Amino acid sequence: MKPFSIDIPQSELDDLRRRLAHARWSQDLPGVGWARGVPLDYLKSMTEYWLNGYDWRAMERQLNGLPQFTTEIDGANVHFMHVRSPEPNALPLIITHGWPGSVAEFLNVVGPLTNPVAHGGDAADAFHLVIPSIPGYGFSGPLREPGWDIARIARAWAELMNRLGYERYGTQGGDFGSPISLGVGRVDPKHVVGVHTNMLAVFPSGDPAEMANLSGEDMARLGGLAKFDSDGSGYMKLLSTRPQTVSYALNDSPIGQLAWIMERFKEWTAPAEVPEDVIDRDLLLTNVMIYWLTGTAGSSGQLYYEITDLQRRQSADPTGEMLAGYREEPLNVPLGVAVFPNDCFVPVRRLADRDFTSIAHWSEFTRGGHFPAMEVPDLFVNDVRAFFRTVK
Repeated sequence: MKPFSIDIPQSELDDLRRRLAHARWSQDLPGVGWARGVPLDYLKSMTEYWLNGYDWRAMERQLNGLPQFTTEIDGANVHFMHVRSPEPNALPLIITHGWPGSVAEFLNVVGPLTNPVAHGGDAADAFHLVIPSIPGYGFSGPLREPGWDIARIARAWAELMNRLGYERYGTQGGDFGSPISLGVGRVDPKHVVGVHTNMLAVFPSGDPAEMANLSGEDMARLGGLAKFDSDGSGYMKLLSTRPQTVSYALNDSPIGQLAWIMERFKEWTAPAEVPEDVIDRDLLLTNVMIYWLTGTAGSSGQLYYEITDLQRRQSADPTGEMLAGYREEPLNVPLGVAVFPNDCFVPVRRLADRDFTSIAHWSEFTRGGHFPAMEVPDLFVNDVRAFFRTVK
């Protein structure tokens, strides 16, 4: 394991400024708002701030204020933050981001989780935090080879915690971080004390009996899934089939990268006018910058392809014999679920109980969305603490 510090050459920042200052804008239609994509006026406003108000060096210093390392696991360079608590009995916890997120998602919760006493909490709720970048994302990218699917990442995370000497630990994640965290619980149940997720994706099987006597709220949640599939999943279908093609545009245009990511933040957070009404603008741009500066727009999208490719191969292998090693084992460690109302996937409890028999904690909140550590860090921290109190 090697200590790591972010140190972006000034030439790259100068190149970014040149590209932002000489943007070739695409005109939009009047009066359509966000319905057909990111509005031109909004994107120009964000770009103006990015060019003249945002300070990458300040955010770089903030990120470098947390201990960071890299190590090679299964042929991939893995970047991670490792922030140990001052409390000797703290529980190790590995937290995983998703797409289009990064380790920057967790800047506002590192302090409360590692040093609760300094933030008005109880020393018994302290964690040693391990916050890795998914292979192909940010400072763990770009990828060197195909095949980095959820199961392989989960095995890598178990190996990472083993190398750090943690014999008992928890996992936490949202978006891709959710199935990855669940996967770690499956591959390393002897050491994982519990899994906490802020996005549990469960879907109807098609059996009409599952739909019987569902509440109006549950039916609305299923309606939200249908709306996402029909109107909000274009990015996913593109990345699941042709991630390389879109990568050229994203990797060459910072404004394209900005629009690509900001649309997700607009749609997956509280129904505000703009994303920065919910999340600090500098933090939003730092997340975009990590993709831009590491050139991982393409490699980060490969995970969608890997998941869909596995589904395609499973469909072509009805006996399951060729892909036996990819079968998901039951989760046999306690599971905690935090449900935030503005997420793109809001789970129905009945379907969750069908798929997971070890749910030990279920919280429903009235605010927050897909990025709770950025949107509602207080609720996120309190729920992580509450769940792991039950399994320590």
